[in-house]
Amino acid sequence: MSIDRKAAIAAYKERKTIAGIFVVRCTASGEAWVGQAPNLETIQNRIWFSLRHGSHACCSLQAAWNTHGETSLTFGECERLDDEESAYVRNALLKERMLHWRAELKAEMI
Repeated sequence: MSIDRKAAIAAYKERKTIAGIFVVRCTASGEAWVGQAPNLETIQNRIWFSLRHGSHACCSLQAAWNTHGETSLTFGECERLDDEESAYVRNALLKERMLHWRAELKAEMI
């Protein structure tokens, strides 16, 4: 393995991830879904991948995708969390903030 590749792998492992709350909206139906993610930068790709393959766990989101198509869904960040020392504190805060945004946006949970 080359030194450049080793450096790239090390940099990837040391990168900072940004945890937070996100919302997926259907412009055609007005529906909204709120979720939490340990890494906001990668969650949309993961959701869209499962929707494209018809395998998303949230039946209502998958139904909106199937009925209205990819172009009717939008992805947005609701809130980014500050870096927390412990995973326990971060996870508890994610859960609390997701419930807040779910109520605020009158959204379903992903």
